[in-house]
Amino acid sequence: MNLKEIYRENGAFLEGHFILSSGNHSEYYLQSAKVLENPKVAEELATALATEIKKSGLEIDTVCSPALGGLLAGYELARALGVRFIFTERKDGEMQMRRGFTVSKGEKVLICEDIITTGGSALEAGVEVEKQGGEVVGFSALANRGFCQRVNSNIEANEKCKLPTEKPLFALEDFIFDIYQPENCPLCKDGSIAIKPGSRGN
Repeated sequence: MNLKEIYRENGAFLEGHFILSSGNHSEYYLQSAKVLENPKVAEELATALATEIKKSGLEIDTVCSPALGGLLAGYELARALGVRFIFTERKDGEMQMRRGFTVSKGEKVLICEDIITTGGSALEAGVEVEKQGGEVVGFSALANRGFCQRVNSNIEANEKCKLPTEKPLFALEDFIFDIYQPENCPLCKDGSIAIKPGSRGN
């Protein structure tokens, strides 16, 4: 499976000048919603990811995603794994488990995002699961931006990765491209105007 090509074919690998959720700039942006709007493609990606996870022998009772970006990927992954799906969401700036969702003591939970960058939102979802008494057994995403180390990749985690190193991260592929601080962005210096796509800005 060539994930980059799938993203391109579905108009989800954007090229231009973008403001990322971190506030930094890049000439590339991954818009996973454009891939996941096609149920057949979403199913294929989730099945491929589930296959990799099953190979690890990891025991999973539930998949949990942080809203909004992880919802479709997490639901499809839970379906492919044959387990239940829940999600966390932000209320007053804090990640919370709402809508009647509960986690049993010792329940083994896999956190799923569409894309893992630093893993901040995924980690917050995991903290909420553990507050409820669950056990976070790992993290997963369709794509890994290369800050964190995933299973079956030789890319090492760097200091920006927020995920715990003792928990596995599963993803289909690494997407690595340059990111610039706004004051040092060569695209800005060339006169280009950055736009902010994604669920937080569009």
